[in-house]
This record gives sequence, C-alpha cells and structure tokens, in this order.
Amino acid sequence: MRRLIGHDEAWAVWRAARGGQRMHHGWILAGREGLGKANFARAAAAELVSEPGVPQPAPEAHPDIHVLEPLPSNEDEAKKRDDGKPYARKRNISVDQIRGVQRRLVTRPTLGARRAVIIDAADDLEKGAVNALLKSLEEPPVGTFFLLVTHQIGRLLPTVRSRCTVLRFHPLVADDMARALAEAAPELTGPALEAAIAAGGGAPGAALSFAEMDLGGAWQLMSRLVAEGDPDLALRGELSTILGQRPDRARLLALLEVARRVLVAAMDRRDDAARLRIVEAHAALASLAAQAPTYNFEPALLLLEIGGLLASVARTREGAA
Repeated sequence: MRRLIGHDEAWAVWRAARGGQRMHHGWILAGREGLGKANFARAAAAELVSEPGVPQPAPEAHPDIHVLEPLPSNEDEAKKRDDGKPYARKRNISVDQIRGVQRRLVTRPTLGARRAVIIDAADDLEKGAVNALLKSLEEPPVGTFFLLVTHQIGRLLPTVRSRCTVLRFHPLVADDMARALAEAAPELTGPALEAAIAAGGGAPGAALSFAEMDLGGAWQLMSRLVAEGDPDLALRGELSTILGQRPDRARLLALLEVARRVLVAAMDRRDDAARLRIVEAHAALASLAAQAPTYNFEPALLLLEIGGLLASVARTREGAA
C-alpha cells in the first residue's frame, strides 16, 4: 500500500491507541475535504484487522473492512461503478445501508479478532441512519471499530461526537503537497503544478480536482486581477475566453472556490487596507458560492461579478486601480 504523505501526527495518535490496552471503538476523522482522510481510514483499518501469519486481502476486498458511502444514483450509474468508471452518487447514506452492515456485525470477524466499519462521509448520513448508527456506537459489537470520515464535524450530532475519539487532520505544507501530487499526478509540472498546489490549500484531493478542471490559466488571471486590477475589463474578457461561453455548473462552482483561494493566498502579502478589501471580497464570493448550486446564474454575468470582486482588492482608498 502506498504510504500516505503528510499525516505523521495522525498516524502517531492512531498507532499509540492501537498499541494500548483498550482502544476506543469509535473514531471521527475530521478535517476539510480532500486531505486524504478516507485513504487514511482504509489504511488504518487494514492495520487494525491484520493478524500475524494470516494473508490479508486489499482493503477494498477485505471481508472484515466494511465501507459505507453513498450508493450509485441509479442502475446506469451502478453499471459505471462496476466497470470501474466515474459514476454519480446519491446524496446520502441511507438507514438501510447502516442496518445492512449491522446485520453482518452479529457474526464473528472472518480472518481475525477485529473488524472495521468506515463511513465515508458521516456528513452524508440521513437522519434515520444516524439514529441507527448511534445504537452500534452505544453498544459496539466485540472487536468492531468505527471510523467516521467527516468534512464538517459540526454537522455531526453531539451524541455521535461524544461517543467517539476525534482524530484531526490538518492541511499539508507546500513540500508535502508537492510530494503528494508528484506521486498522484506526475504529469503535473510547471505553472500547472504551482497553481494546483496553491488552489488546493493544503488538500491534495482539492488540488487534483482543480487540475482535472484545467483551471491553471484561470488561477493565473485571477491572481493578476487581485494584483493589478482591471480598469479596462481586459483580464475579465480573457477569463471568459478561457472558460468558454457556456461553462457547466461544476466548472463554475470550481471557479468560485479558486477565486476564494486566490484571495486567501494574497492575504499575507497585503497591508491592512488591502486585507479589509480581501475580507469583503471573500465574503461576497462566499455568498455567491452558497447561491450558485441552486440559482440559475448567467455564466457571463457571474464571471464579470467574480472578476470585479477580485479586481476590487487592487484599488487604492481613492478607488483608482
């Protein structure tokens, strides 16, 4: 199994607990999306269930590692999954999925004394599923351990949090980001790699999603908007050209996230007045990002709005660019 990069602290906490007398049965793996928590959960589960001298299957095929995640959204998407292709998923993990794995927990583990249940992500549990899971967390079957991946721990019920140990994951530093991306996407080089690292904000998964969207050119233009302003709308015109006339909703949502990351990256290089403008622009972008999934924005107008907010950071107190 490939070594995970950048989470030495989390590994140290996990392995210290695993080597103790009584390891807690419930774990919450908390941190922003894209940090590698799900990969950590699978690798940690593989260590947990392994037995000396007993051959171990890969985590995805291990009979004592149960992974619950949103199912394919329909039969066609299920076929894509079975063929190893990208597929659309349902929005939630259902109560039937939780009850299904609970029925399997009444038997003994197959290859050893322990088994692991990974929920990826616990943020996606529907209400009935949370209530069903609580029963297992309150009275865990012997040898069963729960690993709950969560991107927003505040969305979990206090009753769930109180029954688990929280293992926090932090953004990777730039060097670890570069190493992680070099392993995952060696084709990323030069400005594209630099843009992905910056846009990822310490999360390799976010950086890879950014790279797949091919938004490196947009990142560079947005950085120029923040640094130079755009009095003649030329940079905003270039941004529209890069994205095309009718970018899809996913690409627009990604662009909003990129714009927010550009502002965050610029914060440390500005004086107090510019920082205030950055905060105001970031708040406006956050509002747009919250509306974009449901509002039918005209892409051209949305791009102008995003570009205008970025350019506003470069203005002097008198309003000149």
